[in-house]
Amino acid sequence: MKYTLEYPSELPSAADDFLQPEVIRAVAVQAESTGFSAVALSEHPAPSVKWRNNGGHNTLDPIAALSFMAAATSHIRLMTNLYVLPFRNPYLSAKALGSLDLVSGGRLIAGVGAGYLGSEFAAVGVDLRRRAELLDEALASLRTIWTEPEKPVSGADFAAVGPVWLQCPAQRPHPPIWIGGNGTAAIRRVVEHGDGWMPIIASTGMASAMRTAAIENTEQFGVAVQRLHHRLADAGRDPSTVDIQVVCPPVDLADQASLSNARQTLDELAGHGATWAVVHVDGASPQAALDYIKAFGEAMDLVAERGVSETQP
Repeated sequence: MKYTLEYPSELPSAADDFLQPEVIRAVAVQAESTGFSAVALSEHPAPSVKWRNNGGHNTLDPIAALSFMAAATSHIRLMTNLYVLPFRNPYLSAKALGSLDLVSGGRLIAGVGAGYLGSEFAAVGVDLRRRAELLDEALASLRTIWTEPEKPVSGADFAAVGPVWLQCPAQRPHPPIWIGGNGTAAIRRVVEHGDGWMPIIASTGMASAMRTAAIENTEQFGVAVQRLHHRLADAGRDPSTVDIQVVCPPVDLADQASLSNARQTLDELAGHGATWAVVHVDGASPQAALDYIKAFGEAMDLVAERGVSETQP
């Protein structure tokens, strides 16, 4: 299992200090030195006050923040979790994500999704009802723009009128594309376009609020993974080449029962096919986060010198 640190500003209760450059640098460096394989940020360009007051969180533009982290580190991967492709023209997404891959020396994992906040779609001028259509269009366009940059690409609302001068990303044929969502459409998108899947194990109510199907426990997760693997095999793809990222259960590192429960849950998820887990750390203060990151690495036997967060055999 590899581990992704969700940057602590993504927690509803996180201190505003996590928006400061010296804190961003310190957290990214600590995550890398501890053995985390990636650090992640979500995207919310125009979240509502209502959302913030009901479980939302502070936000940073992921391209800007992850580029800053790239300059402070050397090998940890930079992950968008998730970058909302329907918010913008596919050329703008390809340029922003591709530039992040270039300036980081090929460390981007492009976690992408459809988005779900109606007020945010309205704020950026996109029809929420078109989110699925726009996501499918963007996924197909993104790969073409990255792999055949001179080839003009067009869609329902945009069209390149001739050959385009764009730089290819550092990773070839393109940065890995991980796709979020729980339902049948998400699995189809992974089969057609994805190098990874990012489902959410959550209650029906939370899944409904995020406009996706519910996967409520490890057993349902296992069933969904089998469905994905069958679809990949039918499409002639090797299921073992597609990563699957889940969320690490909350764990009190000072409580052996909590730690044991987290280990057991992660083992069950790995047994069903999960290869990565997103970790939420203590966001009470920057020091609390740094301490938690280090303690988590020690508790889970992360191996920093390999540059990946694989648990020791």
